[in-house]
Amino acid sequence: MINTNLTAIKDFIILGFPGLEQRYYGHISTLLFFIYLVILVGNIFILIFVGVEKQLYKPTYLIFCHLAMNDLLFGTVTLPKMISRYWWDDKMISFDACFTQMYFVHSLGAIHSLLLLIMALDRFIAVCFPFKYPVLITNKIVSMACGFSWIGTFLRMFAVVFHALTLTYCNPNIIVQCYCDHISIINVACGGDILYVKAVAVSLAMFSLLLPLSFVIFSYICIFVVVLKKTNKGGRYKVLSTCTPQLLISCLYYLPRCFVYLAHAIGFSFSLDMRILIILLYSLLPCAVNPIIYCFKTQHIKDMLKKRLKLSTVGVK
Repeated sequence: MINTNLTAIKDFIILGFPGLEQRYYGHISTLLFFIYLVILVGNIFILIFVGVEKQLYKPTYLIFCHLAMNDLLFGTVTLPKMISRYWWDDKMISFDACFTQMYFVHSLGAIHSLLLLIMALDRFIAVCFPFKYPVLITNKIVSMACGFSWIGTFLRMFAVVFHALTLTYCNPNIIVQCYCDHISIINVACGGDILYVKAVAVSLAMFSLLLPLSFVIFSYICIFVVVLKKTNKGGRYKVLSTCTPQLLISCLYYLPRCFVYLAHAIGFSFSLDMRILIILLYSLLPCAVNPIIYCFKTQHIKDMLKKRLKLSTVGVK
């Protein structure tokens, strides 16, 4: 059983962008509010549209729904506090609320990575083993895999939070970030085995990132090899058109993170404001952009949208 230490901190201060002048607070809060609206509208639309259209009750679109739910939750966990930080200058967050936010931020990030792995597996089997696809990839199997990703990750992240609670926290109680994450919180710790807690958390984060990423890279290499072997140009286009949305979504998630980790490994440093901005971009940009990719890069969803629009136009006339 993990015993948590007493801490002198009751609240944290969300610093946000340290170099941002107060006269720009209104602009930033408006931008963040607009991003949140885009995330809400886009992802709720995907959930409703797939739920209404029975023709989309297929494994690929079930994965899209899980990703949309993940993006929706991530935006809801992070953005309202960020907006209030700059809209009403509400910098304070309670100790419990900060740890709760940290728990969901890292849980949802790890779940997103696992969902991308499942999505890559779906395309890998569909392209490389098309005759086995109806047996290996079904709605039930995909739902179980996605459900395990959610439940398993939420349970695993409890250990990360309780581990962080073994440390003692004292002033200065400033979170140098726009939301509470593990690194920012641990940097405020002033007692306990801080290095060990950091090492364990980084190891788990690398496991959550690199294992799915390795399979994603492997699967798409295999897919491109199969595509190049096809002599039929129409067949090549069809395969690429079904894989492009998934590949774009994976790149949006993994490439910025790999860039940040690689830059840190080779000793390239960013300014504090730039580092926070990059983290926000790779955290929130996929949440806002993914629904657009689903709608305009997935042929089946695009066709269903056109059909719905035509029916609506005919109904109006």
